[in-house]
Amino acid sequence: MSDPARALAPVLLTFREKFGGRLRSFLVYGERTHRASGPLHTLALVDGLTFDDLAACAPSVAEWHAHGIATPLLLPADEFARSLDVFPLEYGEIIADHRVLAGTDPFADLQVREADLRRACEVQARSHLLHHREGYLEAAGRPRAVSDLIVASAPALAALLRNIARLEGVSSGDHESLAAHIRGRLRLETHVLRDVLALAGNGHPDADAALRLFPAYLDAVDRLARYADTWHAS
Repeated sequence: MSDPARALAPVLLTFREKFGGRLRSFLVYGERTHRASGPLHTLALVDGLTFDDLAACAPSVAEWHAHGIATPLLLPADEFARSLDVFPLEYGEIIADHRVLAGTDPFADLQVREADLRRACEVQARSHLLHHREGYLEAAGRPRAVSDLIVASAPALAALLRNIARLEGVSSGDHESLAAHIRGRLRLETHVLRDVLALAGNGHPDADAALRLFPAYLDAVDRLARYADTWHAS
């Protein structure tokens, strides 16, 4: 992946023109997990944020999208810190994987609280579990529908594995390593998490293989939810 700083120069220029000295920080995040075909993600922190500010920036968004840049996350400088307990997973990932392109590093003294991260991991795991139970019922046992359910779930599963690993102080963008780490923690007798990610990576996995894999997958997600529920620092 090429250095995103050059691609993001027009975004930074727009923010400097619109906010001037009110622009505190501008950064790119998610580089370690960014895929070449995916958009670049940025965060801009400013002193105060009004509707007029949004209206001034809005005309530029379509052009940014055309150049592979996601709509920037634009926040008042003090709001990020106040929202850490509300979005510990989302903001925690930004803190863990970011590069400042202008201004100061706003996260030098910020840290997601362990209790907030644990609770958010449990919510994420239980939501994943509920979604897959419902999805299987809607699939009515049809192999292709179950296969599609697994494929669609892969990004959310990868994020869940990253977040639970981060709860334990483990950081890696490698799906294989994350799946192996969680497999050991849950004492799984199969490589179901790795296999789900591998199946989804094929784009069109064998439908019958996906159907056979699903019970173990559902059990693994159930264990993930229970693990997050009872987790405490060792």
